[in-house]
Amino acid sequence: MPDHRVLREAAFDPAVKKYFIIGSLLICVVTLIGIVLIPVVLIVGFKIIQVYLDRLSCVLTEHTLELKKGIVNRVESTVPLGKITDLHMYQGPLMRKFGLWGLRIETAGQTVGAGGLLRVVGIVDTPGFRKAVLDQRDRLENRSSGRRSSASTGPDGAETEIDEAAVLVEIRDAILRIERRLGEDRA
Repeated sequence: MPDHRVLREAAFDPAVKKYFIIGSLLICVVTLIGIVLIPVVLIVGFKIIQVYLDRLSCVLTEHTLELKKGIVNRVESTVPLGKITDLHMYQGPLMRKFGLWGLRIETAGQTVGAGGLLRVVGIVDTPGFRKAVLDQRDRLENRSSGRRSSASTGPDGAETEIDEAAVLVEIRDAILRIERRLGEDRA
């Protein structure tokens, strides 16, 4: 696959470290057995999270969204923008406390279940990054179609695609015919 020009590279909020540590501590407290792991989480947690963040990247190129993450199990995903159906932003109570958003990438033909969706937490200006990805996807779709079209429901209830340029040409021709006839009637 050819290299594409990078349009935007996600930066990650430093508050992600605190979010992961507090989240891990909450899990330790809730699972009574995990209480004994609290000192380990506090001692080792920040270093592990820093390694995770160092290996975390989310890059928007002209044609793809590239996501890399993981410490032990590395995940590198390249999603063609044309396959992205939606980017969901989500925010739980703990994320809200730290001012963080999560971004879930949904694609056409994805397998839902363990690891079926791509997720990333803590992108700085998540709404702006999401908008940049969706705008680039729309630009690619418009460029590849070469013309504007839209969907319409036909008389049989089936959805059909309408070429808006062709419809405008037909309307123009109809108006010209009407004007010609009106001109003939006046003469």
